[in-house]
Amino acid sequence: MPNIRGKIAAKIILAAIIIGTGVISTASGQSEQTATAQDEKSELQRQLNDIENQINAYQRELNSIQGQKNNLQNKIKGLQKQQASLNLQIRATNLRIADIGSQIVVTENDIAKNTTKAQMLKQQLAEFIALAYENDSTPLLHIVLSHDNLSDILSELVVYSEVSESLASVLKETREVVDQLNANQVSLETQKDEANNLLSIHNLQKGQLTDSESEQSTLLQQTRGLESEYQSVLSDSQKKANQIRGRLYELFGITTQVTFGQAVEIAKWASNLTSVRAAFLLAILTQESNLGKNVGTCNRPGDPPEKSWRVVMKPDRDQGPFQQITANLGMDTDTTPVSCPMKDKRGRQIGWGGAMGPAQFIPSTWMGYKDKVAAITGKTANPWDIRDAFLASAIKLGGAGATSVSGEWKAAMLYFSGSTNVRYRFYGDNVVKIANQYQADIDALN
Repeated sequence: MPNIRGKIAAKIILAAIIIGTGVISTASGQSEQTATAQDEKSELQRQLNDIENQINAYQRELNSIQGQKNNLQNKIKGLQKQQASLNLQIRATNLRIADIGSQIVVTENDIAKNTTKAQMLKQQLAEFIALAYENDSTPLLHIVLSHDNLSDILSELVVYSEVSESLASVLKETREVVDQLNANQVSLETQKDEANNLLSIHNLQKGQLTDSESEQSTLLQQTRGLESEYQSVLSDSQKKANQIRGRLYELFGITTQVTFGQAVEIAKWASNLTSVRAAFLLAILTQESNLGKNVGTCNRPGDPPEKSWRVVMKPDRDQGPFQQITANLGMDTDTTPVSCPMKDKRGRQIGWGGAMGPAQFIPSTWMGYKDKVAAITGKTANPWDIRDAFLASAIKLGGAGATSVSGEWKAAMLYFSGSTNVRYRFYGDNVVKIANQYQADIDALN
């Protein structure tokens, strides 16, 4: 069988080359890349530590200003310190986004290399199986009887052994590469989730910075820089209450505008049913509305195919539940607005969209709360209905510990990312701050 022996020798050499080809081509290259990555990580951590020290210094100054007399000069100074702190926090978030972006690129390269290697190994596997079948089709007795000397017989038996050993080796390597590929995919999903959360935090910080700058500008226009005018604004409590009550409350996914006074009444209703503080509930929904997720700007009538729910929603998690939710409500699955996914600076989709209504529930999460809402309201739960959205959020937050003020920060963090990862603490910190501001507003209405 000289032909088969030649084939086997060629296949064994090729298989050895494929098996010897790792995700990183050389040991020296791997060592250099590891050293470079470690240097970059150390420099990133140094910059982050420096920024965080500056942020803490600004926070101490802000605390000191808040403890001083409430006058125009201190108010302006506080807003300026807040803006400086926010600018630093944006820088820190940008550094983290750049870091996770680099990790995503490495993981995507590993996936591409392992995918190529897996395809080559599977091809080799198929060819070895074909050779093994070819050998097996020739009975052992025929081999013994067709040769005149023992040396030729032993040579043919070696062929069987070589095919069997090579087949086992390629099969083992194929399994290992496929396992590594699956691990790469899991890592990529985790990294994209982190990138999505950091982009959300970045947009939230930018929004807060814009709000602070706008507040400073408005304050200077109202007071013309005069202390007497500022004190007059502070003392007119009735006017302030009317402004608070009539302020439009930004809720996405609903067709009618809601005033703050109306939103407070709905939040109090949900609070009475769940023991979650109304001000905290309002803060969560405000935060969700201001994350910059392009809420409700995907899957609308006339949107292009790339903004369809079939593209923006995670297929194995949310698409089935979304179809069920819209069908139960008699809504058109193809034209019911949902949130768009985040995009990186290159315009590539990061993570998934598909969140619904004022409280921004993703379909799979809503499925866990719709029956609880329906049991209270006596009707089919609708994530686009403002009362249902408030109630579902209150139930979810209450289950995460928000039935007491001490548990609100943790509940906010879990609502955002399912964890208390300190990388995202801006979300929880800001919700608590907004809740305290809302509590003052609610108290002013009473």
